[in-house]
Amino acid sequence: MTDRSARRSFLPERADQVTVRRTNVAVTLRSLRDAGPRSRARLAEDTGLNKTTISSVIAELAERGLVATRGVDRAGAAGRPGVVVEVDGRHVYGIGIELNVDYIAVLALDLRGSVLFERRLPIDVPRLGPGRTLDEITTMVNEAIGVADRQGGTDPVGITVAIPGLVETNPGVLIFAPNLGWRDFRLVSELSRRLGNPSYRIRMDNDANLSAIGEWAFGVAAGTADLVYLTGEVGVGAGVVVDGQLLRGAEGFGGEVGHMPLEPGGQVCGCGRRGCWETMVGLGALLRLAASPRDDVRDPSLDLEERLNEIVRRAEANDSRTLSALEQIGAGLGVGASILINLFNPKVLVLGGYFARVGPYILEPMVAELQSRVIAPGMGGCRVELSQLGFTAAVRGGAQVALEPVLDDPTTVRPPRRKGASGGVA
Repeated sequence: MTDRSARRSFLPERADQVTVRRTNVAVTLRSLRDAGPRSRARLAEDTGLNKTTISSVIAELAERGLVATRGVDRAGAAGRPGVVVEVDGRHVYGIGIELNVDYIAVLALDLRGSVLFERRLPIDVPRLGPGRTLDEITTMVNEAIGVADRQGGTDPVGITVAIPGLVETNPGVLIFAPNLGWRDFRLVSELSRRLGNPSYRIRMDNDANLSAIGEWAFGVAAGTADLVYLTGEVGVGAGVVVDGQLLRGAEGFGGEVGHMPLEPGGQVCGCGRRGCWETMVGLGALLRLAASPRDDVRDPSLDLEERLNEIVRRAEANDSRTLSALEQIGAGLGVGASILINLFNPKVLVLGGYFARVGPYILEPMVAELQSRVIAPGMGGCRVELSQLGFTAAVRGGAQVALEPVLDDPTTVRPPRRKGASGGVA
């Protein structure tokens, strides 16, 4: 064999070794994140890697500050107990942003799932318009980065923006957000420019999609392979997970269930059509049914959760108008949700946003409609759950998506600035 041919055969082999190593590191970190802390021996068994490889991979992850050790694993073991390895990565964080009709929110989440920063600001987004709204978001993101930095974080590894509308995720363009009144807006490039064109990636997605990811990762139905998440905001959307995969549709525009025409001749929707589902069950519908125009609960400058707390207080006081409004919302939810259950046969339907806050008052009429309209017996095995993430589902999902590149390739992460801050592996 000539020297030249030897070099040709050697280089791909070396590249393959690098790829295999990177894959082993990623598989190990993701296994720890998804299934929790374990001993090296358990990790070797669960990942299919040998003990020598696992020890080497754990050492590299520890050097990068992505894992640490705690205690020993004594469960069912004969002989020497193994040291337990867990995800650390407190210096690595992603940022989720939600931009909605009457508020913006920012959340920074580290690799452990700990919240480093969280803030929601009540503002009238349609009135402010794209430019001033992004100015407010930029201020909040810079505040989040400053807070995370003081806690030992490096620069964020990514930012994901959740927005209620049709989006093209790759170029980061908002096609149409009916309830905001925005069209053809290059949101990602505009936000990137305001943040100084950072090296980390900024992306965007529909708020219902990111909320579904947040629920799948952190919520009451965490890990469920087939679920539907319903947003409860001014608009109504769905994030649909089928066999563990987010269902986007051929062009990425799936999930716009709020615009199913369920009440011909009904209220005018933000999209310009009449009788869309969200005109029956969206936040605007609840407020219209439950309160007069001058009532404070209809003031978008007030915090949404405070307004919802007042509606719940009235329901608890047996206010007839409030109770009637909530019953109508519940029945309307059941009508539309029955279509989704018939289509997707999910294991769980999660009610998010304001639906979760008023859940005790809408569940009974909703389930009654589902039982009468879902074709499969026992609602096809679907259960209805109230989100425990409240209005943080979208920002948590966004932060989780921002962190995915680290889980895909942990070798891109630099070691933490302060040596030993993330713990070591003995």
